Amino acid sequence: MSTFEHKALIQNISQSMANLRKAQPEAMQGFGQLAKAAMAEGAVSEKHKELIALAIGITQHCSGCIGFHVKALRRLGCSRQELEEMLAICVYMGGGPALMYASEALAAWDAFAPDNA
Repeated sequence: MSTFEHKALIQNISQSMANLRKAQPEAMQGFGQLAKAAMAEGAVSEKHKELIALAIGITQHCSGCIGFHVKALRRLGCSRQELEEMLAICVYMGGGPALMYASEALAAWDAFAPDNA
């Protein structure tokens, strides 16, 4: 069972980021522009970029990253099989700690299922 309720987690993070956007608008605007440019469709598809971002979030042990990137992958039509294959690579490269967060990513996947929206 996941430690986090990912829908609530990303809502809380989004609310906190809104406060930071007010306090540091230029820095947050710069981060937003960086994210938009990095994730734009190009030689690597947006879906594949989101899979990469999720893999990094898993191996860096970031539950918020898991929530945001799983939600984006659902929106982009990622299949559970694509997710699971990427998770296997995370476990291969990150060992036991990555396995714990890979399990969390699967729980987030289920939480963001259309019937749970």
